Amino acid sequence: MPKVFIVVESDGREITDSPTVRRMLSAIEKAIAEDATPATSVEVVAANYLTSKEEILGFHPSDGQNYSQLPEMLFCPLTLSLPEHLGLPLQAIIKACADVPGLRQQLAQQMQVAIGDGCFWLPVVLTAKGPLYGEVIALAEEFYEKKLPQNLLLCDITYYQPFHLSDALRQPLYHMAYNILQSLSAPPATYMVQFGLQKSEICFDRLWPFPTAPALASVGVQQPDLFTCHWYCLTAKPILDLTIIPVVQ
Repeated sequence: MPKVFIVVESDGREITDSPTVRRMLSAIEKAIAEDATPATSVEVVAANYLTSKEEILGFHPSDGQNYSQLPEMLFCPLTLSLPEHLGLPLQAIIKACADVPGLRQQLAQQMQVAIGDGCFWLPVVLTAKGPLYGEVIALAEEFYEKKLPQNLLLCDITYYQPFHLSDALRQPLYHMAYNILQSLSAPPATYMVQFGLQKSEICFDRLWPFPTAPALASVGVQQPDLFTCHWYCLTAKPILDLTIIPVVQ
C-alpha cells in the first residue's frame, strides 16, 4: 500500500492547531484523495519525528523483514525544516530556500536581483515540461499596513487571488522567477516567489518550494488550485494550464 507523508513544522500543537495549517492540510489531503488510489495511506508527521525511512515505517530486519517489503513512500514537505539525513528529492531546494539571507545574497551577486521585503506571491508550477505562472496572490487590503509575521502559518491572515499586475511588471517578474529556479536546478514542484514592489520595481524577498499559507487564496479560485498542482508535480502528472474560475455575477 503506497504511503504519503505530509511533513509539517516541529513546533508541536501550536502548529497542528493553527487554522491556517489545518486548511493547508485539508487542501493537500483533498488533492491526494481525488487523485491517488483508494489504498493510498496519508499521514501527517512533524519534521522532528523523521528519523529514517525504515523507522518511519516500523521496518525491523531482525523480525525477518526485507527491503522488498517496504511500501512505496512519497514525502510532501510543507516546511523548510526538513532533516537532511533522509536525502529526499526536494532536500537541496528546501535547504537553499530556508537560508533566506544566503539566497538573497547569492541572487543579488549572481543575477543582480533587487532585494527587499515583500507581501506578494507569484505561484510558479514547475512541471517536467516547464513552468506555468499563476496569477499573483496578495494580502487582503486590511493587512496592507501591517508587518508580516515571521511565521505565516501561525497567523490567520487573509490573501486573495488574482492581484492585477501590469504587463510592464509581469514579464520581468516571470523572467526573474524563471532565472531563479534555473539557477537552483529546481525540481518539479509548486513554488511561490515572494516579492515586493518598491517605486514600481520588483524586488525579491524569498522563495517557497511548496504552496505555503498564501496558496490558500487559490482554493476555489484557480483551477487546479496550488495544492493540487503541487501533488501533480510530485507524482509527475501533467498540468496543461492554470485558469481563474469565472465569478458568477
